[in-house]
Amino acid sequence: MTMKIAVVDYGLGNLHSVAKALEHVAPDADVEITGNAQTILAADRIVFPGQGAAPDCMGEINALGLRDVILQVAREKPFLGICMGLQVLFEHSDEGNTPCLALFPGRVARFAEERMRDAAGHRLKVPHMGWNNVRQAAHPLWAGIADGARFYFVHSYYVVPGRPDLAVGFASYPDAFVCACARDNIFAVQFHPEKSAADGLRLLANFVQWDGKV
Repeated sequence: MTMKIAVVDYGLGNLHSVAKALEHVAPDADVEITGNAQTILAADRIVFPGQGAAPDCMGEINALGLRDVILQVAREKPFLGICMGLQVLFEHSDEGNTPCLALFPGRVARFAEERMRDAAGHRLKVPHMGWNNVRQAAHPLWAGIADGARFYFVHSYYVVPGRPDLAVGFASYPDAFVCACARDNIFAVQFHPEKSAADGLRLLANFVQWDGKV
């Protein structure tokens, strides 16, 4: 039976790039960009991308009636969150004082302007944009990816998990921050694997092969 992968469409996100990358690593799968609740519920794997602001993201999810659908599949099926698709899994975002999905305990904070200096004292820009090294904690989705591999980021906010064991990836800008979280069948990243060359594609391939167990 053909594997069905739903890329959740709620009007915000780099959906086509994500879908194309998934089609590349899983040419035999049925990859569909969809906001249809029944299609999402029927899929074997769920990819939840997103970009933009947290208030807009949560507003669209709620307006389209997808909140309960996302909560259900995130509890039942292999689930990959990307960028905003990581942040809104938490309880609250400081961006717009926004209540989020609360699948993970914790909050989303903005990079502190007063801390935005590198080791030489040079000013760092917000958003954090470009390639950065990611340090790993053990998880099947890192298989075949070197610890410290570089991934592509575009974000002004980062997650602060309420439980340390949720964190499975870390980067620095300039201070260390959590950039990947996992629990049970959920794996979510702040960076964009679809824009992260071979290592990003390997992570997506690992997700396609993953049974949702750690």
